[in-house]
Amino acid sequence: MTDENATDGVTWNLAGDPFGRGNDDPEIQREFDTFMATRDPGRVREIVVGWWGAGYAGHSSELPVGLLSGAADRLKNVRSIYLGDIGQEEAEISWIEHGDVTPLLEAFPKLEHLRIRGSSGLLLRPVRHGALRTLEFESGGLPAEIVRAVGASEFPALEDLDMWLGVEEYGGDAAVADLEPILSGERLPALRHLGLQDSEIQDEIAAAVASAPVVARLEALSLAMGTLTDAGAEALLSGQPLTHLKRLDLSHHFLSEAMMERIRAALPGVAVDLSDRQEAEEDDWRYVAVSE
Repeated sequence: MTDENATDGVTWNLAGDPFGRGNDDPEIQREFDTFMATRDPGRVREIVVGWWGAGYAGHSSELPVGLLSGAADRLKNVRSIYLGDIGQEEAEISWIEHGDVTPLLEAFPKLEHLRIRGSSGLLLRPVRHGALRTLEFESGGLPAEIVRAVGASEFPALEDLDMWLGVEEYGGDAAVADLEPILSGERLPALRHLGLQDSEIQDEIAAAVASAPVVARLEALSLAMGTLTDAGAEALLSGQPLTHLKRLDLSHHFLSEAMMERIRAALPGVAVDLSDRQEAEEDDWRYVAVSE
């Protein structure tokens, strides 16, 4: 499937039909071949990659990653790639199968925006990329290896980094120590927005953020979607000043009304999002916004 706007240099929607010929024939190869043979790939600036086949049938993002990286010389004006535009009606986020996505960064040195949905089987090697401005990982469980690879990479132009860390049950085994290279900011001199979200250790992350060097240069910080409680918020308020921020997103949280008022009072000039307040369930169990 392709977007008619692709000929105007806007977006190429590359995807098979999950409800069409079946999971053994994801169609994405034929869609790719047809487009490259009949359109001008040099006009494409954004590629949105959707359904590439069911994971249980052995399909992963290795196929579209290989197709795109192998044709990078013809897709010379691509600036944005969204890998995994797969809705819940097609597959739960934890069912989206990936492989090594490093070739996208290696093959597209002018790429500015990379968004990846899903994390099962996801691999990333440390790289240096001089143009990337936005990097987003949406998952119910982001492996520690991915977090460490991001921290070991050099992204001198990166302004926006979002990571849905998720839960251990779905592969989200990153610890605070894995985040330290990111929180130091040494390899991220241009970073202005940091999202460390959807975590079951959100309180520990908040405590680490409270003294993280990178925070001083941020304009926006998100610790949303996770299990943040008063303990994590207390650590955040007791740390370095946050009054320089333009936005602080703490939505989907487990804060008391009193703590919410303290945060608002402490940060009068900051746009603080405290929406979607949750209540702990039986046995004080708390849950992230996205897991399975």
